[in-house]
Amino acid sequence: MSVRRWGTGVGAAAVLVATGSWVMTRPAGIDARLWDEVGPVIEARLVAQSQGSGYGESVPELEARWFCRAKALEMERRGDRIRAGVDTLCREYGVRGGALVECSGSHVPQVVRLEREPDGAYRVLSQEEPPDGAGYGEWTADHFGFAARSALGGDGRPSALEAAARRHFDLPDDTRVEDC
Repeated sequence: MSVRRWGTGVGAAAVLVATGSWVMTRPAGIDARLWDEVGPVIEARLVAQSQGSGYGESVPELEARWFCRAKALEMERRGDRIRAGVDTLCREYGVRGGALVECSGSHVPQVVRLEREPDGAYRVLSQEEPPDGAGYGEWTADHFGFAARSALGGDGRPSALEAAARRHFDLPDDTRVEDC
């Protein structure tokens, strides 16, 4: 085989790998503009629901607060209604001795249904999440397509949430994170 053909084959393989990587990081069917509207609504709901459920909130001197993000895996629009399959990550952070402390957290898939209000804003109609333990796999198979299930549990690192917590508590970017 000539060097030229070998080079062409390697180049083609590299393009396929790069394309596959891009496809895996960008779920199909996600309307970025729509997500920019509904994502913050979902995340605000997650924060509101998390309040009162963490250890840090029971220790007033920590000034603990919840930080949440949702990653869109699937979205479907039907008129003014949206069905969003999301991977959610929430962490409760506080401050002790100049360190950021992580007190509680959760990382679960959810199906969130929203509706556009007459003023154009979205509101959450319902949320569903899988049961803990038995039934988790069946629930995710019933509620998410194959590609979305493949993306579940990935990117569960809280680095963006840590950065948001550092900004909220006015801490330097390199502030260490400790257990609560």
